[in-house]
Amino acid sequence: MSATIDFYLTQAEKCDVDAAGTKLVQVRDRSLRAAAAWRAMADKLIRAETARAEKERQIETARNAAKVD
Repeated sequence: MSATIDFYLTQAEKCDVDAAGTKLVQVRDRSLRAAAAWRAMADKLIRAETARAEKERQIETARNAAKVD
């Protein structure tokens, strides 16, 4: 997992803690929205890194197949 993903998830956790620690509805809602946004950014980056790794694996497999032929 990249440092950026870890950062995003850490920020989301901090927002969750902030939301749980307040009695103000607006602050709680803002913190929960922020946590959701941080998680969405982490999820997007995870999907991109997974797709990139899969593409690299396919390229390597194709190269290996070309060497055999």
